[in-house]
Amino acid sequence: MQMPWWTEGVPFQCKVDCGKCCDEPGGVVYLQRNDAERLAAHHEMEVDAWLERDCRRTIDGRFILNSDPISDICIYLDDKKQCTVYHSRPSQCSAFPFWSENLRSNRSWKKTVDFCPGLQDEDAIIVNGNEIRIKVVEDQLAMKGFRQW
Repeated sequence: MQMPWWTEGVPFQCKVDCGKCCDEPGGVVYLQRNDAERLAAHHEMEVDAWLERDCRRTIDGRFILNSDPISDICIYLDDKKQCTVYHSRPSQCSAFPFWSENLRSNRSWKKTVDFCPGLQDEDAIIVNGNEIRIKVVEDQLAMKGFRQW
C-alpha cells in the first residue's frame, strides 16, 4: 500500500494575525461534543445554553458554529484577525490546513498552499506525518458532528 504524500511531513507555521482560514464568508465549522463542552466552559455557560447562543444546525441536524450575521465569517474572529477563543477553539479549526478535503488531491493541496501563508513561510517547521494523521482524524470526527446534546 502506498503511503499518503504527506507522511514525510509538511512545512507549516500558523502566522500571527493572519486569520485567513477564519475570515472566509460562508465557512462552516462542524463541532464535536467535546468542542461544545470546551467552548461552553470557556464562556462559563452550560452547554445547551451555549449551543443555543453560538450555534445552528445543518439540514441534517449537526451542530455548527454560527457565523457573524453581517460579514458571514467566524463569530470568534476579532477585528485584528485574531481568534478570541484560540485555546478553546473547535477541533476542526486546530486541524487546518490538514483537512481531508485539502489533502485529497494535488489540485486541492495546491489551492490550500496558495491560500494559506503558513504553508509558504520560510520559517515554517515540519509537521510530521503522525501529527497530520491526527489532524485528519480530528477533521473527520468534526465532520460527523453530533445532533443531540
